[in-house]
Parts: sequence; C-alpha cells; structure tokens
Amino acid sequence: MATTSSSDGKAGELQPAEEGPEADRSVPRAGSGSGDDSLDGLSNGLTRCPLTPSLSPRKRTTSQSKTEPPLLRTNKRTIYTAGRPPWYNVTGTTFKEAFVIGLCGGSASGKTTVANKIIEALDVPWVVLLSMDSFYKVLNKEEQELAVKNEYNFDHPDAFDFELLITVLRKLKKGKSIKVPVYDFTSHCRRKEWKTVYGANVVIFEGILAFANKELLKLLDMKVFVDTDSDIRLIRRLKRDISQRGRDISGIIKQYNKFVKPAFEQYIEPTVQVADIVVPRGGENFVALDLIVQHVHSQLEKRKLRWDMSALASAHQGQPLPKTLSVLQSTPQITGVSILRAGETMEQALMAVCKDIRLGKILIQTNHDTGEPELHYLRLPKDLSEDYVILMDSTVSTGAAALMAVRVLLDHDVAEDKIFLLSLLMAEMGVHSVAYAFPKVRIITTAVDKEVNDQFHIIPGIGNFGDRYFGTDAPSDWCESDEGMDF
Repeated sequence: MATTSSSDGKAGELQPAEEGPEADRSVPRAGSGSGDDSLDGLSNGLTRCPLTPSLSPRKRTTSQSKTEPPLLRTNKRTIYTAGRPPWYNVTGTTFKEAFVIGLCGGSASGKTTVANKIIEALDVPWVVLLSMDSFYKVLNKEEQELAVKNEYNFDHPDAFDFELLITVLRKLKKGKSIKVPVYDFTSHCRRKEWKTVYGANVVIFEGILAFANKELLKLLDMKVFVDTDSDIRLIRRLKRDISQRGRDISGIIKQYNKFVKPAFEQYIEPTVQVADIVVPRGGENFVALDLIVQHVHSQLEKRKLRWDMSALASAHQGQPLPKTLSVLQSTPQITGVSILRAGETMEQALMAVCKDIRLGKILIQTNHDTGEPELHYLRLPKDLSEDYVILMDSTVSTGAAALMAVRVLLDHDVAEDKIFLLSLLMAEMGVHSVAYAFPKVRIITTAVDKEVNDQFHIIPGIGNFGDRYFGTDAPSDWCESDEGMDF
C-alpha cells in the first residue's frame, strides 16, 4: 500500500462537501483535537470562525448516479457515457473487462472531487461514475420516523443494499448496460424512475463503505482511499447542515457522536488497510492523482480497451462483403397531387409521413352548360413518368373529377398502375366509374356510401369537408361533390 502526498497541496484548505445527506459523515482523527470536549469548543466558537462563502457545499437531494443527459462534464471537455465502441477487436476476440476504480473514505473527504479529476485526466471517451448513495435501502415507516429525528444510522453497512450493488457493478464490469436506482434523500425512498447506465472502458465507484464488503472488493481493480483531515470534514458537515438544512449545532453534534464517529472508526477507517493508494487531502493532491492516472493508462493498454478505429477499418480491406449484409434497392419517387380544393386537406398528413415528397395541384370544375368536368388549373412537378402518384380528394361521388385528374396524369406519362386514388369517402358510383375506366388505378378510401342524390352528392356523405377544414362558409344547401365547387 502506497501513501502519496503533494507539496503543493494545502492541508488547511476546506473542500466542498461531495457526498449525499446521509452519507456525509465526518470524524476527527486521534491527535487532531477530536473528542467531546473539542466538539463542545468547536460548537461554542463556530460563530467566531466564519466559513468562506465561495467554498459553500453543494446541496444534493438525490443520489450521485443520476445524470441527465448521460454525460460527464469536466473543465476541458464533455464525456458521453450512453454507449461505447464494440467490445471486440478486429479479429472478433472479446476485450477484457472494464477497469474498475474504487474510491473509499469518510464523508465529505472529497471522493467525488477526486473521481472527477481522475475522469478529466484519463482522457478516455467512455467513463461511468457510480455512487454508493444510489444503493441505500428503502426505509419502512418506523425507520423513516427515526430518520426524521436523526435517530437512524445511515453509516452502518445494513443501511445499504449490497446485493443489488454487487449485481450492478458486476454487470458494468462486463460492459453491460444496467438500471441504477435513484435515491431520494428527502423521502428516504427510491424513485420510480431508475437511470440507465451503460458499460464503459473505466468504471469509478465511490462510497463511504466501498471497501466494506468482500464480494465488492473482488470487483475492484484499483482501490483508492481518500484521507482528509477529520476537522475539515466535520466543519464541512456543520456548515452544510446549518446553512442549508436549518439544523442546530447540538443536533449535528448529537448525531455525530451517536452514529457518524463510531461508524467511521468501526467500518470505514479500518478499510484503509486494503487500499492500494491513500490520497491525503483529496482533490488537492495532484501527485497522487497523476500516479493513479498513469497506472490506469497502463492497465488500459494491457487490456486493449483503447479504441483504434483505423485498425478496425483497415483490417478487412479487399475481402468480400459478409453474407449478413443486405442492400436495399432504391425505390421510385412518390409524388402527391391534390384535386382542389378539398384534396388539399390531405396534404399535411401526407407530408408528415413523407417529409421530402413533391406536391402538385389540379383544379377541376363542372361546366353547368355541358355537365362535363373542365381543367382550370394545373401545377405538377417535373419528370413524373417514373413516380408513384398519390391522387388526393376528400370525397368522390360520381368520379368525374377523379377521372379527369387521372387522364391528366396519364397525359404526363405516369403509368396507370402507379396511380393511387386516395379519398376519405366514396360513393359506389364513383368507385365503379374509376375502376371501369382505369382498371389498373388502385383505389383507397375509408368508407363507401351507396347512394348519390339527384345533384350527385353523396348520401348521407360528410357534408362540405373543405369548408369545415379551412373554416370557410357555404350556403346551407351546398354540398361538395367531386366535380369541384358545385352550387
């Protein structure tokens, strides 16, 4: 076990609190003025020792593992954690397991600060930061009442769901995606929404009892103990609970004496013996952080967890394409043509489905002297001969306007079997007329009514669909037919 220190670190500086409310415990060490007498003196003199405002601790009400969106931000760059390269090399051999770093230490020792600085210095694209705070057990009603009174011990190993924690960490080590609970420290329960965490090259796991379970220790490739002066940790706790949670000093000291200090001495401090590296002063110890980063880099090289795109791209040059490849054939362009004006009501839906579709318009009206449909306006996209054309009209009664529109499309060299007549409602007369004149045109509708009245309006029909859609008015005896705007 190596203990590292840095000459440029400042032991007297205070670090912002990093852990969750329940996990944030502090304990004086022997020989540093700890004990009940020193605590009483500290509480009496607290008002005479103002804390630096710029170092105010960060308030957190949910577990550290919750990150939205799935990325980690550092001072220099952003690291995406939702996904990673394939865990296979160019020969198809599976990569070794992810490298797992365990960070342990007393609460408010700066474990999260150390984790973030390691992530920033590693400069690898995929890193997962997993906090032990996410794995507090759900409290029952009686335990919740004790927690409200500061009578529940959140520093005891029994407060954590180690079974779930080990399962999650084991899957992450194998590169699998997992679901991580999000613990709400306000209600002392897990939220319904669990967070998805993906496999990565490096997994950093931090918690006050990160070294307290034998099965958990087996999953850690590197164990780092963050050792921060107990007085500093206690001051952080006092400042946070007084300024952010409205607690009184006596209550904080009572909870500290009853749970925090005994738990640290019994469960946390002894685990320094299993640590590979001890980091005094937390995130300020740059020498220790450099050693950790160098070791992780060397391990990543041995495990070949660095992504080499050029090697993968060039490994199979000149070889035949695999049988698992399927190349989709290109399909002809689809064009929509609306028969004005009710056909325009269907254009928005068509464009929502086919974003880049080309649109054309045809205006056909009935000549009341001859009773025949006439083409009044035409605007079609160029080069329709190879396109599939969806011809749109909201209603088709006799089929006269549809017949005229199909004839126009045929005159523009559109194949008859590539025309689709699309309508909301049709009369049987119109269906038979189109099918008889153009048997290859495919007809699509949502309903067919049997009758047409003496004015060739569908009975019962759907009234003037165009007016209802566009918000215009028409005479009460007006009904829309497929011969255009027919009065």
